[in-house]
Parts: sequence; C-alpha cells; structure tokens
Amino acid sequence: MRDGEIVVIGGGYAGVRLAKRLDETARVTLVDRKDVFFHRIASLRAGVRPDWSVTPFIPYDRLLRNGRVVVGKALRVDTAGREVVLATGERLPYDVVVIATGADYPEPARFTGTTTDEALKSFAGHQQKIAHAEHILVVGGGPSGVELSAEIRLARPDARVTLAHSGRSLLSSTGVERAGRRAQTWLESHDVEVRLDSFMSPGNDFGTYRDAHGNIVAADLSFWATGTTPNTLWLRLGGHGDWLNGSGHIKVDRSLRVGGRPDVFAVGDVNDATEHKITPAALAQADLAAWNIRAHLNAGRHRKQPRHYRPVQRTPLIVPFGPGDGVTVVPVPGGENAILGTRTSVLAKAKKLMTPYMRRQLGYTAG
Repeated sequence: MRDGEIVVIGGGYAGVRLAKRLDETARVTLVDRKDVFFHRIASLRAGVRPDWSVTPFIPYDRLLRNGRVVVGKALRVDTAGREVVLATGERLPYDVVVIATGADYPEPARFTGTTTDEALKSFAGHQQKIAHAEHILVVGGGPSGVELSAEIRLARPDARVTLAHSGRSLLSSTGVERAGRRAQTWLESHDVEVRLDSFMSPGNDFGTYRDAHGNIVAADLSFWATGTTPNTLWLRLGGHGDWLNGSGHIKVDRSLRVGGRPDVFAVGDVNDATEHKITPAALAQADLAAWNIRAHLNAGRHRKQPRHYRPVQRTPLIVPFGPGDGVTVVPVPGGENAILGTRTSVLAKAKKLMTPYMRRQLGYTAG
C-alpha cells in the first residue's frame, strides 16, 4: 500500500536513489529538467573521448515501477499550498517534497541543454576542440582537474598540456600529501606541465592567462575545474532565500529537513550537511532521508524516530588517471590515511567509471 504524495526535485545521484527507495512506500513523482539520468562521473572522459560520448546518459524509464518521472523545471515550492510549481504552470501536490537539485559543474562535466542530443553536441564540440588544440590549460588541481588533465593527455599525446593549481600541492583537499605527489608524478611523467602556487585569471588578450605573479600563459583552449555552484537560484527567486546559507547551499537540520519543516527535505550536493560533495555522501543522505520520510508519513501508526545524518568521514576517494591508473585515498580510523595504487583504482573506478553500477541502479543491465 502506497500512502502520500512525494515530489523529488532533481534526478541526480541523490534524487534517483531516494525516489527508488520510496517507490513502494508512496506515490513518487521525480522532476528533472533533463530527459535522462546524467552519470556525471563519466562526463570528463566523455568530453574528451568520442567513444565515451553516450556513456553518461541512462534513461529514467526503468527507474520507478509505480511512480513517474516528469521532465520539467521547478520554479518554486509553494509551502502554503503544499505544491511544486513547474515552469509549464503545472502544480504537483505533495505531502513531502525533497530538493535534490545538486550543483552545477564546469565544462565538460556539465549537461548542456535539456535533451540528450543537446548534451551530445556539447561533448562533440569539446572533443573537436581538444583534438585540434596545440596547448590546453586546465585550471584547478583538485580531483576533477587532475582527472581531466590525465584524460586530455592520453587522448592528445602530441599536445602541450598544462595544469595550474593555486595550492602548494595537487589534491590538497584530501589532506594527504602523498596522494598529491603521486598525481603530480604521474602527470609529469606523461609530459603534463604542473604549475603550483599559480592562481590563474584570464589575461588581457584572447587566449592568454595571468597568474598571481604576473606571469602570462598562452593557450588556445582552457578548462576551469575550480569548484561547483549549488543549483539553488530558483529557490531564492521563488521566495525561499531564507533557506540558503552564504554559499547558496540549503540549510538542513540533522534529519536533513529544511527550515524546521517536517515535510521539506534536501539531499545531496545542494545542502550544507557535509563539505565533501561526493557521490557516496549523496547516496547516504538519500537513504537516511528515505527512512525519515517513511517515519513522517507513518507517524500516526508507528513510532519510528527520525535518524540523524553523520557526515561521511571514511569513504575512499578515487582519482583516475585515465582508464589504466589512478590513486585511491582510504581513511584509516585513528591513523594516517592509506594510499592505494593502480590495481585498486582501476578495478574500483578508473576503468569503467562506475557505469555498470549506475546502469543497474536505473534498472538496466550493467553492459
């Protein structure tokens, strides 16, 4: 028996997981502006290699057995009327609404447009530019910048590739210097120029870039892997700016509820529950929110207590260096983090970028 209307806004990793978890519990409507699930983990390789172009796109049609997926853009959450208002004018009533709109990533890890064809054209454009560029600059030495630099180098062994990072070591967000040294060693051994302590900004002339010391770098193609922006502008425009913190993330309590409301939740990259915006954290939040939503819907019949979210602290971080290499950082309780090399990184992520796993989550075969 399915009781209650649940509207999940956003069909990324957290939204898909939550909708699937609640499909047997309530009448679930998943709203997303895209017509397919976008497997962002595979997007950097897809933006470089034509043979990976279609890999990130997985249809939603097998995700829910009982619920439905609506392709559309949410404009606002009407908490008084308990409805989600779409750009088409359609209103979706809810007993519980979940905001899972994620974050916007720099190119090429972005779904451009609203259809698969539009996103494929964007990927093709990046691939063509990379194929013909003489000097490619990647700005940002975090996991995405390192991974993208490696993919570009493997696809274009004849091009000049430069990775500029404002920090003193690559992968500094991991807190493990050995991981950064391993990444730098791999890149430099493959003739990628690594520039540390180089905060970059566009130069005065087209195709030039200037660091904080005034040094000029000329490149005919650049990618900026310098962070993400939460997709919450629509909430501010819709009258819920008070739900957001200074960085634009949604403020949630320990149960992942928004603004003290028992019927509004936020999960994944869009909220302020954790600084680590990684897929395992989004999935863990989706699972906990599913439990708390069931507890809320069944409050009159059962005495399930809401669970509190604890930020993921011990999740491995895997940074691929193309399909055949990478580095894995494994947190060790009470000790120094362990660093694992090629075999673990390749089997866990680098070779297939978790594509079989996500295809199974969407109801498709792993192939």
